[in-house]
Amino acid sequence: MKRADFLKLGTAGLAGAAMPPVSVSGTQQERIRPHRLQGMPLRKALMLGTFPNRGDYTLMEQFEMLRDAGFDGVEPGSGLNREEVLAAREATGLEIPSVVVSTHWSQPLSSSDPSVREAGVEGLKTALYDAHEYDAGCVLLVPGVVNAEVSYDQAYRRSRYEIEQVLPLAEELNVVIAIENVWNHFLLSPMEAARYVDEFHSPWVGWYFDIGNILNYGWAYHWIRILGDRIVMIHIKEYSRQLRDEEGLWRGFRANLTEGDNNWPEIMKALEETGYSGYAIAEPAYREPDVSDADWLREYVSGRMDRIFQM
Repeated sequence: MKRADFLKLGTAGLAGAAMPPVSVSGTQQERIRPHRLQGMPLRKALMLGTFPNRGDYTLMEQFEMLRDAGFDGVEPGSGLNREEVLAAREATGLEIPSVVVSTHWSQPLSSSDPSVREAGVEGLKTALYDAHEYDAGCVLLVPGVVNAEVSYDQAYRRSRYEIEQVLPLAEELNVVIAIENVWNHFLLSPMEAARYVDEFHSPWVGWYFDIGNILNYGWAYHWIRILGDRIVMIHIKEYSRQLRDEEGLWRGFRANLTEGDNNWPEIMKALEETGYSGYAIAEPAYREPDVSDADWLREYVSGRMDRIFQM
């Protein structure tokens, strides 16, 4: 491709990032919005991987504690015993709106090793099958990692190629592949994130927006307004720039909900403007010490999510 043609393509792609959904096969196709409950309050779930002292409780006990703390749902990782998960779901009435792909860090789709990418694809497929069994609308996927060995353009091309191979299965199972923003040195702006999703030309790819992960290099409400209805699920998480500056990068996550630098009123306003509804899934990165597990779930996570939703 000639440089002039490449630049024209890039400009068109960026311009389209802030536009309505892309045309699919010549027709305007709505994006898939799992668990959207228009006009209803946001529903609360917890990422199971952040459950406090998980080793002290059975899976059933974890589900029961979440129900008693006021949660409506739970987000498990892929690869768990499906019968146990389904039994806990049925016993507690908790919904499972999303499943986390458990292999995307250890076997990234951006790896230079084809066997690692192949294993990553199988991990993504497992998550899709799990989500289908649990009636979950999406899976959370970290699409790749940029590092000293994997360049940005390689991560872009490889991850797109591998995800494209799985889209027929996502459609068959009625599950959206939702790309999450994490600290992987990849997809670092909302314009690029929107373009990445749109270039699949498929309603089965969307964005999983993590509110806390953005604060180190941006503002959540900017991203929300640009990504718009590409967002199919959100993570509720806090971050403190003051703790980051005083104690180090990762210490910024050591803040309770509402005690960091998230502008929650503006974030909630942006979500409302884009029409987001359904589930908000907590991924707390900090646990208040000397508080029981049950009290922490009820007061520091579920209770504070209620306060955020009213802002």
